[in-house]
Amino acid sequence: MQAAGINRSSIQFKGKRVPVYTGSFWTSKQREGHNLHEIAYRACFKPSLPKYFIEKYTNEGDVVYDPFSGRGTTVIEAALRGRRIIANDVNPISAILSGGRLCIPELQALDRRLSHILSGTPVKERHTLSMFYHKHTLNEILLLREWLKKRKLSGTEDALDRWIRMVATNRLTGHSPGFFSVYTLPPNQAVSRERQLLINKKRNQKPEYRDVHALIMKKSRNLIKDLDISTKKYLSQAATSALLINSDAAATRQIKNNSVTLVVTSPPFLDVVQYAKDNWLRCWFNDIDVNEIAKRITMSKTVDAWMQKMQQVFFELYRITAKGGHVAFETGEIHYGKTRLETIVLEMGLHAGFEVDRLMINEQQFTKTANIWGIRNNTHGTNSNRIVLFRKK
Repeated sequence: MQAAGINRSSIQFKGKRVPVYTGSFWTSKQREGHNLHEIAYRACFKPSLPKYFIEKYTNEGDVVYDPFSGRGTTVIEAALRGRRIIANDVNPISAILSGGRLCIPELQALDRRLSHILSGTPVKERHTLSMFYHKHTLNEILLLREWLKKRKLSGTEDALDRWIRMVATNRLTGHSPGFFSVYTLPPNQAVSRERQLLINKKRNQKPEYRDVHALIMKKSRNLIKDLDISTKKYLSQAATSALLINSDAAATRQIKNNSVTLVVTSPPFLDVVQYAKDNWLRCWFNDIDVNEIAKRITMSKTVDAWMQKMQQVFFELYRITAKGGHVAFETGEIHYGKTRLETIVLEMGLHAGFEVDRLMINEQQFTKTANIWGIRNNTHGTNSNRIVLFRKK
C-alpha cells in the first residue's frame, strides 16, 4: 500500500523499469535528532536521511558503512541504534570527528584533564594566527595541540584525549562566542588568513579572549545532553568494533567480502567543495599535512573523470556488500541543475552488479542551508535529496 503523500512513478533505463518515489521521507528541519550530531562539517546531510535507511533496512548488530564519511553522520546515527559501524574517508579529520564521539566522557574527568593540560607552559608557534585568536586563547590552543600531539606520538592517547581533540577541532573557528575565534563564517571551515584580516577590518573587530576550557566543557554538555543509558551503551559497543579507515574508497582491503548490510553515503560532487582548502586550520591543529590530503581527495573537474573514479568505488561496494544488502547513494544536482548525476549513478551501480531498487526524491521546504548555497527550493541538490537505492542479489 502506498504511503500517504508519496508519489510513485517510473522511468525506463537501459531497458529496465526503475520505480521513482517522490515525497517527504525524512524531516526537512535543519536540526533534528541527537545533539551528538551537532558537529560542523562542509556539505553534510541531515541525520534523518541515514536514519530512514538504517531503520528500514537493518537490525541491531548489522554493519553500516559510509565510504565518504565526512563528519560521520551515517555511522554515528547507526551506532546510536545498536549497529556496528565502518567509516572511511581520505580526509583524516573525518575519523577524528567520528571516532571521538563513540566514547562519551564523564564530565568531571573531562574537567580535570583540561585543567591539567592548560596548566602547562605555553609553547611558541611559528604560524601567525593573531587574526583569528586573542593571544591568551592561542596559548591555550597551543597547549592542547602540543598535549594531543605528544600523546598520539607516544601511543598514550586515550578516549578522553580523543573527545577533547574532536570538540576542539570543531570549535576552532565560527560565528559566535561559542567558538575559539573572532567572528568568521562559515563555522564548518576556515577562511584564509588574508580573508580573515578583511573580515576583521570590515567589522572593525579584534579577537577577544575565549576561555578554551569553558567552551570545550559547554560544547561537551550540549553534545551529550540527550543521550540516555541505552544510547551510551550502544555507542560504547560500537566503539569496541568500529573500523575507521583513512583510504581510497575504491581500495578498502580492511573490509571483508560480503560483510556490510547497508551503505549510506554522499560522495564528493566534482570540484564543488574544496575539502582540503576548507580544513587547513583543522589540519594544523591536528598536525596533519593539508597538502597530502589535497593530493588524495577526489576533485574531478569533469563528469567523465568523476564517473571513472566512482565506478571503481561501486565495484568495491559490490564486493563488500552482503547478499540482500542495500546501498543508498545520494546524488547531487550541480552546475545549477544542468548536470544530474542519478542516471550516471544508475549506470555505474548496474555495471558493478547491483540491481536497482528505486530512485527516491525527498522534497523539502526552503532551508537555511539552501539559502547559503544560493539555490532555489527543490531545484538544486541541497534542497531535494536524490537517492539511488541499490540491492545486491
